[in-house]
Amino acid sequence: MNVNLDKKHVLDIPLDTEGILVCRPNRFLGIVDIITPIELKDEKVHIHDPGRLEDILFPGNRVLLKRANGKGRKTGWDLIGGKVGDNFILTHSGYHRYISMWVLENRIIESLENIEKIIPEQIFGESRLDYLVEGAGNRTWIEVKGCTFAENGKAMFPDAPTSRGRRHVEELIKALQAGDNATMIVLIFRREAQCFWAHEKIDPDFAAAFSHAIKEGVKVYPLVFTLEKKGDYGQVFYCGKLPLCRINFSES
Repeated sequence: MNVNLDKKHVLDIPLDTEGILVCRPNRFLGIVDIITPIELKDEKVHIHDPGRLEDILFPGNRVLLKRANGKGRKTGWDLIGGKVGDNFILTHSGYHRYISMWVLENRIIESLENIEKIIPEQIFGESRLDYLVEGAGNRTWIEVKGCTFAENGKAMFPDAPTSRGRRHVEELIKALQAGDNATMIVLIFRREAQCFWAHEKIDPDFAAAFSHAIKEGVKVYPLVFTLEKKGDYGQVFYCGKLPLCRINFSES
């Protein structure tokens, strides 16, 4: 495993309170009993992640919350993370773009060290990919995925079927075929993970596209991050790179 102990600070997320999840009526809504610093019952909170998150957001588990006062909102809180073992796991996918931009700006990925221009949210084919970067006479299309699920030391994406995610992978293959470079950055929020692969049981179509993309030359970089509660902030740290769980494709 390539994860090291020399953590790099990435981001501070303001936190307002902790609570206990009562239930999750739908993908984007949670009901939480706030326990500190005040006590409130059955507060509605926004969950900014469409994944199942079944081993993180279950009744009785401890969660971190941030106040939200946006116009027209139906909830007054954003759910930032949930506890797994001794650690909190970042579950608010809205922060992925800040973390991934930090990765690019700090030249964490060796093959992208010569970046001269970073262009977010660019359309390729039928999809909007997260970044187009330019440098050293090359163009690289980048898609970012967040991974919150791990089992038996193996981080896996997705934790719910995603036709959109599969389409993104297929567009990366097409970008290669068009003469550009293509990269997938996987933000892994499970410190215990030893390697990364697609979650075949959850979404075999995504897993097939993922395997095909690697064989075609799409580069995949699984990067590990932690969320640590420090006073009134959740601090995100970069911990290092993970290998892919497979390198032999003879079975496919």
